[in-house]
Amino acid sequence: MKKYLSTIFAVASAAILSATSAHAQATRTWVSGVGDDLNPCSRTAPCKTFAGAISKTAPSGEINVLDPGAFGAVTITKAISIISHFEAGVLATLGSNGIIINTTGKVLLQGLDIEGVGTGLHGVRIITSAAKTTIQDCSIRNFSGNAIESAGPAGTRTVVVDSFIYGNVGGMNIGTAGVANVGVVTRTVFDNNSSFSIQIANTSTLFIGQSRLFGSANAFTIAAGGVVSSFGDNSLQGAGLPTTTPGNK
Repeated sequence: MKKYLSTIFAVASAAILSATSAHAQATRTWVSGVGDDLNPCSRTAPCKTFAGAISKTAPSGEINVLDPGAFGAVTITKAISIISHFEAGVLATLGSNGIIINTTGKVLLQGLDIEGVGTGLHGVRIITSAAKTTIQDCSIRNFSGNAIESAGPAGTRTVVVDSFIYGNVGGMNIGTAGVANVGVVTRTVFDNNSSFSIQIANTSTLFIGQSRLFGSANAFTIAAGGVVSSFGDNSLQGAGLPTTTPGNK
């Protein structure tokens, strides 16, 4: 009898753990300005923050924003998409980063308002990625470091589309000395970033088109061996010119 009851208990416990795990790792989760991180992050019971939702989202899943709100800084350690069609704020506190990406998976950040209030360090910091980070329709402002810091291993690829990079010390940094990263920038405005709009480390490459780089001491800061290929209609203000301008077809 004891053995029978033990078997039933083990099976029931396994079923509960499986259900909990499945619930905790939904392929699509939700956050709301009036949510609660104790919720399961479902459509009808959303979480409050991105940090609360990410642990309940399966790899390659999505965190969706239900309504305007401030959803907090987050560290991303798996392939994921964070998507908003509302005002979705990420506020970085003194000396901290808005979003850290530390994964070899693909990451999409769409529709986010990432604010450093003058004391946050980097807006989006990519430290480990052999895949691709896409930043689309985002505003990244007022960081004491770089709005976008791509400092992953060789092969890290960062794509910025339809975004606004304003009022930071540096706009976008691509790569580190001797480590080749790749940046792709289209239809994006860099304005009033005090040191540079885009900085390219040696061996790294930037492809840029249909973008505007204004209000910085340097439009491009290019280390020896770095490459900037300018495609299409770009407007530049400040020192630094593309290293190549391929013809458009």
